[in-house]
Amino acid sequence: MPLQEIADGVLVHQSECIQSNAVIVRGDAGALLIDPGITRDELAGMARELDERGLPVVAGFATHPDWDHVLWHPALGHAPRSGTAACAATIREFVGRDGWQAELADYLPPEFADDIPMELLGDITPLAAGAVTLPWAGPRIRIIEHRAHAPGHAALLIEDAGVLVAGDMLSDVLIPFLDLDAAQPLDDYLGALTRFEEMADAVRTIVPGHGSVGDGQALRARLALDRAYIEALRDGREPDDPRTGPDAPLDWMPDVHDGQVQRLGVR
Repeated sequence: MPLQEIADGVLVHQSECIQSNAVIVRGDAGALLIDPGITRDELAGMARELDERGLPVVAGFATHPDWDHVLWHPALGHAPRSGTAACAATIREFVGRDGWQAELADYLPPEFADDIPMELLGDITPLAAGAVTLPWAGPRIRIIEHRAHAPGHAALLIEDAGVLVAGDMLSDVLIPFLDLDAAQPLDDYLGALTRFEEMADAVRTIVPGHGSVGDGQALRARLALDRAYIEALRDGREPDDPRTGPDAPLDWMPDVHDGQVQRLGVR
């Protein structure tokens, strides 16, 4: 899919793989690229289109350390790529293991696995401790770090444009994916949702890591749906969620839900 401008100076590329969204922000001397993905051809095509627009990539950011958010391609250049300290530490620990490629292979979508570039996976520099805005030459971008979904997860609010880049949250196709290795995964998720609710008036456009771009009304609807899902799990009820029902947008989402319920029960 070609780049789509969703707000002044903010563009999105959506991959064929799990509707993954890469976000580009126009800066003073080039572009910030957030969560680029997914296949080699898509990343190389993104690089060509940015070059045609006169937007060299001058900075990168990973919202969290999942493999599909820490990809890169040589055609995108050698810009510094950052993430929170916990994000950087988590992905560096992972790629430092012997046999990490084989371990990761089990999680890759089989129809895309051979086309996903792993050579530059996870080269993330940690942000300075206490950073509340992204250090780059461009629009002010607020960092909202939380503990939902993955260690060091951070959403970004592009303040003047009113765009919230949510990472792997607030999706219309994915249910909340819990970090089941955390001590309190449900409380962590509810805490992150509360932070988003408190800033909802500042958001005009929401970009999830996977799924459809939405407006402020969509943000509130997704917040309510995600909160209802997490509270149902907390209370031992079966969620009434269209993302896990018979008309689920992704046919494997009910299995993810069942797996989360089982893991929580074991805990």
